Amino acid sequence: MILVTGGTGLVGSHLLFKLLENGENVRAIYRREKTLERVKQVFSYFSDNVDDLFNAIDWVEANVTNIPQLQKAFDSITKVYHCAAFVSFEPDKYKTLRKINIEGTANIVNLCISHDVKKLCYVSSIAAIGHHANPKKLIDEQTVWNPEDDNSVYAITKYGAELEIWRGTQEGLNAVIVNPGVILGGGYWHTGGSGSLFKQIKNGMPYYTTGITGYVDVWDVINCMYNLMNSTIKNEGFILVSDNLSFKDFQFMVAEILEVQPPKKEAKPWLLAIAWRLDWLSFKLFGKRRSLSKQMAKSAVSITKYNNSKIKETLNFQFKPIKISVKEVGKLFLEDLNKSS
Repeated sequence: MILVTGGTGLVGSHLLFKLLENGENVRAIYRREKTLERVKQVFSYFSDNVDDLFNAIDWVEANVTNIPQLQKAFDSITKVYHCAAFVSFEPDKYKTLRKINIEGTANIVNLCISHDVKKLCYVSSIAAIGHHANPKKLIDEQTVWNPEDDNSVYAITKYGAELEIWRGTQEGLNAVIVNPGVILGGGYWHTGGSGSLFKQIKNGMPYYTTGITGYVDVWDVINCMYNLMNSTIKNEGFILVSDNLSFKDFQFMVAEILEVQPPKKEAKPWLLAIAWRLDWLSFKLFGKRRSLSKQMAKSAVSITKYNNSKIKETLNFQFKPIKISVKEVGKLFLEDLNKSS
């Protein structure tokens, strides 16, 4: 049986559909019952048999930081896809990020070892990959992580989680790590991530930024994970990026699909520098949640381009162009928007 952690998330829900379509026996972890509806929504995009598919999953309520709950989830498990994570770039959430992303991953690794799991796939992030001083140089799997860089709290904890995976491989666990870029997929319009970007752009975003990062379709992530887990490949990491795009190009692309006006003003570095300081001041004085950290402001204007040749050569894999992904996800967004109106 296969275990999926983070089964109610963007990657987890799409992965569950893939596994079920391939006739796999699946168990999935969820933390809150209300999040299960998100899985049904994703299933509805691709099948008319939503309830049958959903009920075929052996659902277990568990938290990756709760070992007794996890022990139950690991019974008779042979493979694990560890998709669960806490995503936040708010500096004050660092302790929570460490507990879930690092301690939670350590628990998964330890239970994989004690239950003789055959293979583990961990969903990391390009945030956990090092960066070059030269923006023209492509970042690959060998780019060294520099702990002295001004890394975001999220990046620090995802890198820490990877160290737990590599520690597990030294103790006999077979594992693969995937490092996706910004993942584009349907649903999750209100929960952060790329889905919320579609919502924000639809509602109108006045500013664009010129930083560059990597983007990837959720199904490309899922297919790479599945193919890696069903191969003899082990103890390797892979960057999953289809295209390196500027935030401006991405925003304009989405705006065109959603038939709304694209942002017209550039958020210059000096403006972002003022904005994150005001954001920090608002947090300190009024306890308002952080929406723009120093690291986020820096990332918005940074050029980080990724090399995807390793996964392409290893699996003979071809990525879906992001323009097509945006069109497909935009269509789902508009359909959901019409249903709710």
